[in-house]
Amino acid sequence: MNTHFRCSVLLSRFLRSFSTSTARMALHPPQDGAKLIFAPSGTPGPVSLGTNTPSQAAQFLKAEREGGLKRSQLNQTSPIAQFHDWFKAATDSGVSHPETCTLSTAQLPSGRVSARMVYMKELDAQGFVIYSNFGTSGKARDLFGTADGSSTGNPWASLVFWWEPLERQVRVEGRAVRLTPAESQVYFDTRVRGSRIGAWSSRQSAVLKPNAAIEGDDGRSQLEGWVRETESRFEGTEQIPVPEFWGGLRVVPERVEFWQGRQNRLHDRFVYDRVHGEGEKDGQGQEDKWTLERLSP
Repeated sequence: MNTHFRCSVLLSRFLRSFSTSTARMALHPPQDGAKLIFAPSGTPGPVSLGTNTPSQAAQFLKAEREGGLKRSQLNQTSPIAQFHDWFKAATDSGVSHPETCTLSTAQLPSGRVSARMVYMKELDAQGFVIYSNFGTSGKARDLFGTADGSSTGNPWASLVFWWEPLERQVRVEGRAVRLTPAESQVYFDTRVRGSRIGAWSSRQSAVLKPNAAIEGDDGRSQLEGWVRETESRFEGTEQIPVPEFWGGLRVVPERVEFWQGRQNRLHDRFVYDRVHGEGEKDGQGQEDKWTLERLSP
């Protein structure tokens, strides 16, 4: 058996194995061999190989049984109050980590969008607060720009919360504003010591260089070295100050959408939009108000 033939046989076996494992991964096997995933249903179950019938995604039926979501069930004046109600419902229903959300930002002038999972750590009348590195991270680049001008800064950001057991999602769009160091310190003090050390140590999103002197190192040793330096710096100190490059970010909402899954993808969608300076403020002038509209799914 020559080398070329042997390679062809091995490749053929690999592709057959890959096709089988891919079919198990996809809830419907590829139609033409090019698609690794096609029409997944989102529900576990065996895969029938060789069928030409796509899987059908499960229906959203929880709200359907109760007549869906109606405008009258929502807070008529405040998306913050409405979010708090839904967040409490998610918590009471046992949703795992309901504070988990996707934070999306867009770099200018390129328009390139990036997203990452974060935890919402605070909610107040002004908006939604997360905490992170704002020195070297991609989100810092997108939101506040870079010294070399490759990113000019774009304060607009969005958050998406997904609570699958309730078949609900909330979408938030708004401007991002840094919290003061004093405000950030309050939360920073609640973190375990190791997380506070980690916040000081990590140059978030910086490339880690492998140490050739350490067998098998892929760059992790550089991070661990930074951690040791920080531990030495704050040895014997319990009150660790919040780093100037780290802290809170409040997304001040301009638009908030509440989405309730319904049968046949005919979902209920309601959106609050901020209207600046058209509300009453205790007879002392005007403050912002919110409109509330139903959207087509």
